[in-house]
Amino acid sequence: MKRFLAAERALRTAAPPALVDAARSVLAEQYGAQETELFMADYSLTVLQPVSVLPHTLEPVSVHNTTVGRAFGSQKPYHEERPGGRTRLHLPVSVRGDRLGVLSLTLPDAAAREWESELAEIADVLGHEVLVAERDTDLYLQTRRKDRLTLAAEMQWQLLPGRSCSRPEYDLGAQLEPAYAIFGDNFDWSATADRLTLYVTNGMGEGIEASLLTNLAINALRNARRAGISIADQAALADQAVYAHYRGRCYLSVLMFDFDLATGHASVVDAGSPQLLRLRSGTVERVTFDAQLPLGMFEETDYVAQDFHVEPGDRLVFVSDGVHGVASPKGEAYGDTALARAIHSTRLLPAAEVPRAILRELTGHRGEALADDDALVVCLDWRGRPPAA
Repeated sequence: MKRFLAAERALRTAAPPALVDAARSVLAEQYGAQETELFMADYSLTVLQPVSVLPHTLEPVSVHNTTVGRAFGSQKPYHEERPGGRTRLHLPVSVRGDRLGVLSLTLPDAAAREWESELAEIADVLGHEVLVAERDTDLYLQTRRKDRLTLAAEMQWQLLPGRSCSRPEYDLGAQLEPAYAIFGDNFDWSATADRLTLYVTNGMGEGIEASLLTNLAINALRNARRAGISIADQAALADQAVYAHYRGRCYLSVLMFDFDLATGHASVVDAGSPQLLRLRSGTVERVTFDAQLPLGMFEETDYVAQDFHVEPGDRLVFVSDGVHGVASPKGEAYGDTALARAIHSTRLLPAAEVPRAILRELTGHRGEALADDDALVVCLDWRGRPPAA
């Protein structure tokens, strides 16, 4: 415990850009660790980038078929044998289910086995400190990108809550493509002790204009949500904000859910084109709601919430039209059939892995053609709240 407390104190008191150096120093001193490195997942979730002062001294590591990638994908420690009775230990770095990267270090075999759980906790502490440090340094945000972001993409990624999260009642995962040049698609979520609010938006337009529209709408929805009003009134107030600025020239589609964590009952506002498919008991089916007008299309639109129920074991997959409507080289739309097949084939993956896997299949369907629209996938696995003892 003294070792752990010393490591925790060193990370909490380190200067924001010096977290990795502090980790190297304290892990060497307290655990005899060598070659300590922090790798962070890039925006496209294809590589893990080493954190170091630019220019980087190590090469990025693929998320697929590498020892570091296995720890990231499984979210479990991975032991890699090294010569001389030593082990390279790869530890997932995440914060409440949001997967940030992997902490890798080399230890004697016995030490790696004895201190694995303790070192895994230190990796969690490091994840929390990275998120806090991002308020004061660009180092970790720079590390996450293997290519330059467009300005529109920069604005969109800064707007997002994260790419995954986990609570006893549910797991959430989401991904946007093209990750380095996204326009207007977006997702947002927020939880209280008793409720989960989820928005899935399908943006209009391209480039900066699309990003500005989405930023206005999402912040209007957040402002209304934080005022504690109902989901239908959240939609109405955001609708007014968008219309007041664009006067109907631009508007935004959004699918909004407000879940009761104890019962699985939800209030839903369907204001546009994002679509929902549900995997229940091995069967995939499209779920439809009464369509209402997108936000900002007309002045003072009234919105009505509909009832929906989710059961323990349900998987909900939300997609934008950049997924559902993507055409193959022969002009065939991806559509419900291919999407249902992709959802079924990924049924054994955790929620955080599903969006990336579906988007990989979508790329195969599109062929070599460049994406001409954002593609958004959000996956919600619902466990429900166990009955009180």
